[in-house]
Amino acid sequence: MVSVNLSELNDFLGRAALSTYAAGGEEVDPEETGFKELEFKDESGKWFYKDSYCGFFQSWGREVVWLDGKPVWNQIYGGGMAKKFQGDANFAHETFDFLKKALSAGEKKSEFQPRGPKLFIAGDWRYVCDWSGDISKFKGYEEISFNGESVFTHDFLGGLVVGK
Repeated sequence: MVSVNLSELNDFLGRAALSTYAAGGEEVDPEETGFKELEFKDESGKWFYKDSYCGFFQSWGREVVWLDGKPVWNQIYGGGMAKKFQGDANFAHETFDFLKKALSAGEKKSEFQPRGPKLFIAGDWRYVCDWSGDISKFKGYEEISFNGESVFTHDFLGGLVVGK
């Protein structure tokens, strides 16, 4: 069984999140057909992160962290654009650009933040994230509103992976 320092895990997760999707990070060749994948490794090579997702208007994905080659943390997430906006690729791209800003906000490296901060507002856009639990086991929900109307939602859950 791999022993995980939760503070180190949280710091690594913060750096990984700020270097991949939220930062417009470069995609790698996916292991699974139809998926998009982003990866991040720390300088020591001990920690490794991968975000794999598929879909556009509705999407599902997972984030996994490995320590010394063993999976130690996982998060799954899914949801997407409200039905009314499915089919409007331009508005979806605007929404995802705002989502990236929200996911980059807050104090990811010092406090556990499974997605974005509890609240992030920019102009007519509003991001709300509510979760229960901590880095070892959590579940939650995020929502983006534009001009007061809900346009995007995701559910998520995750926590530590404990092997033999």
